[in-house]
Amino acid sequence: MKAGQCCCAGSRTFVESSIYDKFVERSAARAKLRTVGNPFDLKVEQGPQVDDEQLKKILSMIDSGKTEGAKLLYGGNRVGEKGYFVEPTVFADVKDDMKIAKEEIFGPVQQIFKFDDLDEVLERANKTDYGLAAAVFTKDIDRANHLVQGLRAGTVWVNSYNNLATQVPFGGYKMSGQGRELGEYGLEAYTEVKSVIIKINEKNS
Repeated sequence: MKAGQCCCAGSRTFVESSIYDKFVERSAARAKLRTVGNPFDLKVEQGPQVDDEQLKKILSMIDSGKTEGAKLLYGGNRVGEKGYFVEPTVFADVKDDMKIAKEEIFGPVQQIFKFDDLDEVLERANKTDYGLAAAVFTKDIDRANHLVQGLRAGTVWVNSYNNLATQVPFGGYKMSGQGRELGEYGLEAYTEVKSVIIKINEKNS
């Protein structure tokens, strides 16, 4: 329903080379089935962008992906003439230095990258100005722990995504904001600390 405008939308997707081709194929197939339209209709999965400016920005980002050589698998166009709807869009063979890989799109655009080993994907995933959220999908708990500890993101999910709770702090690293919302850490934004220092000439104890 958020049309990709969720601040922690998982748009960069790193996929291990052994399953890359199958993942790419299934991602494109799923995008084709995604329903776009009135967000108040419970059968609709994706609503409109917030305004014309955002619509044009997303379409411009999509054009840059095509120009820089990413493989457009599905989407990339405006839906209809009324409203600010964008097709669910999937890019494969995305490179780390492409504009769509480095900048926040805030639209329904997925970028799929291929990787070979864990240290490589950690370095590449962290090589960004942002660090709000990340997720790891694996059946190997050792791999999950290795990645969770290395990822520079304020929230890291394992085998799920975008599950939030009021008692769990939420906020990012680097350019993804300051401080935390929710949980005990979230209360700090509503408090002030005062230091009082008094010189005592003579102790009375």
